[in-house]
Amino acid sequence: MTFVDTHTHLNDSVYENGGEEMVRKALAAGVVMMILPGTSLSELTSMKALAARFPDNVRMFAGLHPTELTDNPHAALEIIRQELDTPGLPYVGVGEIGIDLHEDKAHRDIQMECFDIQCRMALERNLPINIHCRDGLDETLEVLQGLPDMPRGAFHCFGGTAADVERIRKTGDFYFGINGIVTFKNSGLRETLPSIGLDRIILETDSPYLAPVPYRGKLNDSSYIPLIAATIASTLGIGIERVAEATTDSAKLLYGVNPC
Repeated sequence: MTFVDTHTHLNDSVYENGGEEMVRKALAAGVVMMILPGTSLSELTSMKALAARFPDNVRMFAGLHPTELTDNPHAALEIIRQELDTPGLPYVGVGEIGIDLHEDKAHRDIQMECFDIQCRMALERNLPINIHCRDGLDETLEVLQGLPDMPRGAFHCFGGTAADVERIRKTGDFYFGINGIVTFKNSGLRETLPSIGLDRIILETDSPYLAPVPYRGKLNDSSYIPLIAATIASTLGIGIERVAEATTDSAKLLYGVNPC
């Protein structure tokens, strides 16, 4: 079995040696492709360094996270645009972008504006988007519905209800990133999985955050993807091999990755 971690911050400074050991640990666990999401300009160097060390196994998104907007977000977005247009860099999407009104209600309007701009960047380059949406589904859908076309993409770290899934699917044919939250004892996400359907689930860890049971509360890493897949398989009443195959196929289709 092989897996893809579609959202993992292995370049985070909490990991030693630039995340190299964590990539090797993940590869040993059958996680053959990892995608590093962009959240700020400051991490571009570490992302590109890790991707360069593992050209067959690491890809990247470029984007500004809604809570990482600078004092001059338009200048920062111009740098993101230049990154996406730089030949030879392994960018497979625009992200982690979206709306976060849990952490930052005061900047709702500028969050929506920057989300809109980055969605248009993706459309112009035929790239998918990776969406961060926390306490901001209304605003997220409003921006998406105002675009000239609907981008491909996924809702990262999805933890919503069946009703949320229905609203999102009425807006566009999106995928849903499922991570360690699905293993938590009191999570309602397992009840939502049938509404999503296996064909629209992609796996992620969001490392170093949200480690799955039995490692909850500890440092997360991409090698725990099989634990997430096992919980999904048990919940849907299917084999883990089917989850591995379906989610890897979806990652290939959405992000154009070719795990090897």
